[in-house]
Amino acid sequence: MIELQAQSQVMAACDPEGKEIKDLPVRVVLLAGHSERAQRLETILEFLECEPLHCSKIPPVDPATLGDYLAWIVSGCLKKHIREILLELPRQAPGVPIILVGAAAEFPTLSVALQTQVVRRVDEPVRYPQLVDALQCARHAVANGGLRGGTRSLELFRSLVGRSPAIQHIRRLVTQVAATNANVLILGDTGTGKEVVARNIHQASSRHDQPFVAVNCGAIPADLLESELFGHEKGAFTGAFSARRGRFELADGGTLFLDEIGDMPPSMQVKLLRVLQDHSFERVGGNRSIQCDVRIIAATNRDLETEISANHFREDLYYRLNVFPIEMPPLCQRLGDLPLLISELTARMEGEDRGTVRLGKSSLQALARYSWPGNVRELANLIERLAIMHPGETVELHDLPAKFRAKAGTGLAETDITLPEPGLGLEPHLPAEGLDLKEYLNELEITLIRQALEESAGIVAHAAKLLGMRRTTLVERMRKFGISRPESSPE
Repeated sequence: MIELQAQSQVMAACDPEGKEIKDLPVRVVLLAGHSERAQRLETILEFLECEPLHCSKIPPVDPATLGDYLAWIVSGCLKKHIREILLELPRQAPGVPIILVGAAAEFPTLSVALQTQVVRRVDEPVRYPQLVDALQCARHAVANGGLRGGTRSLELFRSLVGRSPAIQHIRRLVTQVAATNANVLILGDTGTGKEVVARNIHQASSRHDQPFVAVNCGAIPADLLESELFGHEKGAFTGAFSARRGRFELADGGTLFLDEIGDMPPSMQVKLLRVLQDHSFERVGGNRSIQCDVRIIAATNRDLETEISANHFREDLYYRLNVFPIEMPPLCQRLGDLPLLISELTARMEGEDRGTVRLGKSSLQALARYSWPGNVRELANLIERLAIMHPGETVELHDLPAKFRAKAGTGLAETDITLPEPGLGLEPHLPAEGLDLKEYLNELEITLIRQALEESAGIVAHAAKLLGMRRTTLVERMRKFGISRPESSPE
């Protein structure tokens, strides 16, 4: 059985800045009729310290109070009324997380609007771990600003890793601009994740079902860039043996990401400006005007205002692109996110069967003092390199490349912080920008469970003994966090 303290932590909701906005118990709307099945579901919710508002039809709710509810739970026991309820929910409770309880056959085909709000479906008979997981997903959605407007909030907040104020600000900007068709200019150093932000804007927008096409303007020779963007007709130039569609045509209806826009030749800047103005273009060697509906997201690591002063970039194009600027912070300005970034990178490698690695106290302290000129990309390369050189081992200071060891003896600058990395033996310190304590404790628990399973060769009973808990409790924890035993485990 899941412990009540853990259940309470699961129910807590936070706003996009990580501040707690609701104290327990948490309110949910339970649309379930009055059958025995519905009464059992209400009892489970009360056991999880929720306050269910039990109804057999959608209650009249003031739009201003929608934020008072963590989720709306719809049970399949409603039967004949369920179709009308599901059709009405997106209008009556826009952006509120929805949990479906029952077999898939009990629910009709969901509308597109409703699909964006459904965070989980739980089978009958309801089991505590599955319902807790569903409510946890709802908590994440609430913490990320809800699921209004078809945004993919959960995916957005999983891919933009971090709790620092800088990365939280980026998330808010992405959510705001995704709901529009405005052109976006993403600024930042190499390796800060500009394309990650561009893809999130696309996925969170109404164009998410249409193509996302990326072009690196600095990697394509100037004489080929026009053909690459606009396509060409057969015989337009030597070697053009057939007509070819360009990136604008391929991205029609979707998003075109122009990376390294500051490297685009001046002659192409003029042609791009015309497309942005007229929403039409001609293929190279053609005279037929082609209409296009494309959202432009551009990115650069250059200072475009300086480039304008040097006559290397057109001022009118700059203002066309710079409708909504997003400036990516370098990693050195959000060192507090290092533990989460390292945890995410190692988890991805494990998920792709590319090995894993741990970082000891001395190595983490050295990484906290490094300036990270290559930003998150440099960190990802380092973690992958360490996983290859020291698979499954704990990396200490002497295992790091020389340039990281060189910083180990220097003192911390005023802007540096001591990193609280779960499970790595560091004495935890509160970062200057604060942290989400519940999320941090969950991460700590996950790390320790994984370590115990590894040290006990995947034998859950032995791992439970190492953690000082019952085997059944550990199994429930593993289900809650989606932790599986190593494939070589004898159990």
